[in-house]
Amino acid sequence: MSQTNNEKDILLAEDDNDDVVLFEMAMKKLQIPYQLRVAANGDLLFVLLKERMPHLLFLDIHMPCKDGVACIQELRQNRAYDGLPVVMYTSSNAKKHIEESFRGGANMYLAKTNTFGELTDKLKKVFAVDWANYMHYPPAGEFVIN
Repeated sequence: MSQTNNEKDILLAEDDNDDVVLFEMAMKKLQIPYQLRVAANGDLLFVLLKERMPHLLFLDIHMPCKDGVACIQELRQNRAYDGLPVVMYTSSNAKKHIEESFRGGANMYLAKTNTFGELTDKLKKVFAVDWANYMHYPPAGEFVIN
């Protein structure tokens, strides 16, 4: 699928197909033009990043091969990815994971929701940020999207 100029290239690193389907349904509901690429594990993520830099990366923590915390740390150690906004997108609400993600250089932390409506509301907040014109590193108290 080729990308048009107004489509946002979204890369979702997620190994659970149900979560991928729910994410895609929420994107359609928001009516944001997008092209979704999916990496089922941390190793495939870096293959897809080399193919093309996405507009935004949503990164799950619990993935095979390389987990999301290891991925964000590797991303932030590589200057080629300095301009890549990363939103942790995970089922974990563990303080440890939130702190590791924040310190690792993620831009936001979006915990997976219990309802479709909550997911679309949280994604609206993510896409309200003008990622193309500045990197958004919120203070720790605003890092987790509620």
